[in-house]
This record gives sequence, C-alpha cells and structure tokens, in this order.
Amino acid sequence: MVSKNQKKLIKSLYQKKYRKQHGLFVAEGKKVIKELLDAELVLHSLYVLDEDIFDVAQNLQQKITQEELKQISFLTTPQAALAIFSIPETYEIDTDGLILALDDVRDPGNLGTIIRLCDWFGIQELVCSKQTVDCYNPKVIQATMGSITRVRVNYVDLAVFLSEQKPSSRIYGTFMKGDNLYAEELSQQAIVVMGNEANGISKEIENLINKRITIPRFGNDQKTESLNVATATAIVLSEFKRS
Repeated sequence: MVSKNQKKLIKSLYQKKYRKQHGLFVAEGKKVIKELLDAELVLHSLYVLDEDIFDVAQNLQQKITQEELKQISFLTTPQAALAIFSIPETYEIDTDGLILALDDVRDPGNLGTIIRLCDWFGIQELVCSKQTVDCYNPKVIQATMGSITRVRVNYVDLAVFLSEQKPSSRIYGTFMKGDNLYAEELSQQAIVVMGNEANGISKEIENLINKRITIPRFGNDQKTESLNVATATAIVLSEFKRS
C-alpha cells in the first residue's frame, strides 16, 4: 500500500521547487525507467504492478495495485511502473563541437523531443536559459524516452554564456528572416540558438548572434507563420550534420 507520505512526495515532484528541494524526479513506464537504471542513475524508490519487471533490490521497490498507480501517476493512462530517481549532478559545459542552446522554450513536450533529437544527432551539450522548462519535469522525462541519460543539459544565464564565447566563435540563431539554411557552409564548431515557441529568440540574445539563418518556406501560398520549435530543431540539426 502506498502511504500518504509517499503519495505526497510523489505529487510534490510535479513542481520544480520541490524537485529542487528534494533532489528527486519522477519517471514512468518500463522503457524510460530501464534506460535510467541502465545509465546507473541513483534509484530512490520504485512502484510496480509486477515485481519481476526490473532487476532491482527488493527494499527499493514496492508492488502496488492498478488503482494505486492511477493515484500517483502523472499520466492519463498509467503504465506498469513509476520510479523516483535522484537528480544527477551537473557537468561543466564542453564547448568543443556543436552545441544547441534554447532561449525560453516553455513546452515540456518540445523540450523532451529536442533532447531526443540531440541524442539522435549526437549533440552532447544542450544549454538552456533559466526560463526554459525544467528537464526533470515528468512530462519532459516521458517525452525524452530515456535520451535524458545521454545528453548533458545545463541551465545558465544564456546571455552571459554567449557573451563569454571567443570572438571568433560562430553563434547561429534561427529566425523567420535570415540566410537560407540549405545554402550555407555550416560550422561544426558552433552554438545554434533556438527560440521561444511564441516569440522566437529574445532581443537580448539576438544581439549576441553573429549569423542569422532560416528554414525557407516552399509552399505556394507562403502563409504558414512558423514551425514548431522541435520540428525546426530537427531540420536544423539534420542540415548541420549533413554538412
């Protein structure tokens, strides 16, 4: 049986301030939890419908009912397991190679997808502004499908981070008006900035960008206002890697 204190802790971890306070986050589903276990993240506790799902010490897991899982799950359709893990320590940012930076991306699904894209395209460093949604939000963790274990996510004052780069550093920004992404010789030693879902890249960050790029529209009517930020990220990273 899941106790009231256990339920209270799990539900509190939906909020960033309590994740930070406890140093814990929630993951759900067999695939996601297995990826986190395989990456040797520290398991705090595990709630399962079947104790044979994972090879985990008995003192760390608890068998629960489907009804109890519904009570503690963040999902509309709960899966077979829910786990609590310790938030790992952050690492110093490695500025060698291609880095993706996010300026105020707010949607958890978008961030989760972008983390998966970084994993797919071999981008190890994802730098986020402090206004960007927390990568340990349960919805983000779910959307990453385990890729969170293979991408290093850091939260920084993005303006300070960009201003501290070498004068010769190439800092790309994605805009509605810029140089055609497909016609550029793209540097592999660079930072690529993606902006907020509604407002794009902020003026403060825009002033620190030295190369504006755009994904050209090919539709006959040219009426589509913009692309979803995760979709745009997929196109941009694909082109950088193709180059």
